Amino acid sequence: MKRAPGDPARGALDARILGWMREESWRRDDRRFEALARELFAYQFAHCLPYRRFCEARGVAPATLASWREIPAVPTGAFKEIALRSFAAEREVHVFRTSGTSTEKRGVLHLDTLALYEASLLPSFRRGVLPDLAPGARTRIRVLAPPPAELPDSSLSHMFGCVLRAFGDAGSGFDVRGGALDVDGCVAALARAAEEAAEVAVCGTAFAFVHLVDALAERGVRLALPPGSRAMETGGFKGRSRELPAAALYAEIERALGIPPARIVNQYGMCELGSQLYDSVLREPETPRRKLAPPWVRVRIVDPETGADAAPGETGVVHVYDLANTGSVLAIQTADLGRSAGDGIEVLGREPGAEARGCSIAADAMLSR
Repeated sequence: MKRAPGDPARGALDARILGWMREESWRRDDRRFEALARELFAYQFAHCLPYRRFCEARGVAPATLASWREIPAVPTGAFKEIALRSFAAEREVHVFRTSGTSTEKRGVLHLDTLALYEASLLPSFRRGVLPDLAPGARTRIRVLAPPPAELPDSSLSHMFGCVLRAFGDAGSGFDVRGGALDVDGCVAALARAAEEAAEVAVCGTAFAFVHLVDALAERGVRLALPPGSRAMETGGFKGRSRELPAAALYAEIERALGIPPARIVNQYGMCELGSQLYDSVLREPETPRRKLAPPWVRVRIVDPETGADAAPGETGVVHVYDLANTGSVLAIQTADLGRSAGDGIEVLGREPGAEARGCSIAADAMLSR
């Protein structure tokens, strides 16, 4: 099928956002964000009819917008019900789906380009997980998740594939294949890193780490990865089989791999977003742990009763405004609770009664088979 031509206005907007993502400086620019968010909202209001109706029902339109904070945020559950595209359907090149089983209705992010997703994830990962990596250097990365060829609709697997291509050395790779954790292969790769005194970043979902440390305990194996090694986990701590608090998991990772909690980074992301937030522990080790967003993302903690920003330190619902979401909608209302923490946020868990979801649950189900 011949692909429909792109919209020049959208192309120009994408180019400006991509230009920001590719800059070496990493600084918040409120005026720049405000201008781009308004322009992107106007474009999505005009080109995504379901979103336009959603905004009109709330009395919001580009002409009356006073601030980006007034842009209506779409609940993540809407991605299960409606194709939220701001482009012609025939221009679709890829989809990401929320984690789940084949029998569950899954949310879908429709994409007409992967350029913004990839341009956003690489500098965010580098600053959150590899802030000490020299320009142009590569490092050892082992991934406790399936490769993108096995899960092409997983945004997390796609992310890890991009990370390995950009930053991984020859000893890097995936340790979940065919739906199973290759414990022996993973142990061999990590032991080789220890023998070579090669710092390693072990990355995966929280419950993939649970399965790894359980398997190591069953074998009576404890590894001492080289100083400077780190772990990145994501997806939450509640699996289908059990719930494990973050502190308990971090203690198990330290026992099994020799990586202390101060070098374990949590990533906050989701299928519906083009960008991710990372804990500050490696980037700013002397400051309190909090999640930091890239400059092209803003986060509001919203009082669910008033719809206004929650007071500093008070609990509210996490709303994310992500300029990487040019092809869908930029404003997302999550089902997560959080609170502001200086220039970042703390994520406190799911809203009461919210659907359990996430790549960690999917990993737990897959690896428990």
